[in-house]
Amino acid sequence: MILGVPNESVADETRAALIPPVADALVDDGHEVLISSGVGTGAGWSDESYRAVGCDVVDDEDVFERSDVVFHVRGLGATPDDELPPYREGQVVIGLLGPYELDAELDELASRGVDVFALELIPRISRAQSMDAVSSMDSVSGYKATMIAAEALPKLFPMEMTAAGTIQPAEVFVLGAGVAGLKAISTAERLGANATANDVRPEVREEVESLGAEFVEVGAETDSMSDEEGYATEQEKDFAQQQQETLMSVVPDSDVLITTAAIPGRPAPQPISTEMIERMDPGSVVVDLAAESGGNCEPSRPGETVVHDGVEIYGPTNLAATVPQTASKLYANNLRNFLDLLTGEDGLTIDLDDEIIDATLLTHDGEVRAPHREDGEGSDEDGQSDETADASNGGEA
Repeated sequence: MILGVPNESVADETRAALIPPVADALVDDGHEVLISSGVGTGAGWSDESYRAVGCDVVDDEDVFERSDVVFHVRGLGATPDDELPPYREGQVVIGLLGPYELDAELDELASRGVDVFALELIPRISRAQSMDAVSSMDSVSGYKATMIAAEALPKLFPMEMTAAGTIQPAEVFVLGAGVAGLKAISTAERLGANATANDVRPEVREEVESLGAEFVEVGAETDSMSDEEGYATEQEKDFAQQQQETLMSVVPDSDVLITTAAIPGRPAPQPISTEMIERMDPGSVVVDLAAESGGNCEPSRPGETVVHDGVEIYGPTNLAATVPQTASKLYANNLRNFLDLLTGEDGLTIDLDDEIIDATLLTHDGEVRAPHREDGEGSDEDGQSDETADASNGGEA
């Protein structure tokens, strides 16, 4: 097949959908790889590095005209003000495409005969882990969120015992123990901070504690808080009130607060009130990973750093793109593994009986499928209901 990677159209997107080592493996597999000039620049890869592994470096027009499969990092719904790229009939498009924002675009793509796969919709099953780009990017974001906080906090993270006195470790509270949250916890612990975390799912306690952090309980948790697959279920309003009371007691004592709750296709929940922020000590730091979808903290603003009552509140968007080499490597491997799923002895095969393909395929055979609108609307990326996702989701949307 001919695989193509055009330049990204989203502002400040530094990640590359393919990096030379992964492109090299694809060439070895017998594919022809077209790379638009400049694709790897933001991640530190030159055009020559792609040529060295057998890629053809061309312009965007050639990529769209010649490719059987087009790889994106972000596209379609991620660029709502742009016209659709010039996809042609029979092409396959794969990427983080913002499926929850797509409507008329899907109608247009279906009418063109384009098959579109949105990696945001990869199911959380063992067989799909190597293709799960959302988890890969959330892991990078969780790490970077902690590093942002460590740099901004006007005190050290670790305990220090010196001749001038003992420095107590920083207190880091992480809301949500999904992928991003767990990475934030592990990074804070490695830096020497005392980490605590809250999640409505009792079964994640073991994961939190295995990282050396303390798990904060909310009320009388029971097995009914999760379904048979371990996902959080909708809770009564009295539990939500208990959660608010718990957060009001924990957040003000924290030097750092990292929040990770997001509901795909919906505004992020805001369990962190302005009052909680105002009770934190001046100089404390908040990193709100859900800022792009509205934020978990009332004072946070997407893409901005807000100082409220002496507390510095970061609202990063597309945080994974600030670590472009690592993020690109992980993402390119996710894409390659997904392509392997689609590739059989006879070339590209779209098997609708495959759970992963069925979940991610938005348009096919001239029709709009958008299975997430039927099965996943109203749930967060871990399958949780709207009312519980505020404490359980693992990363930004």
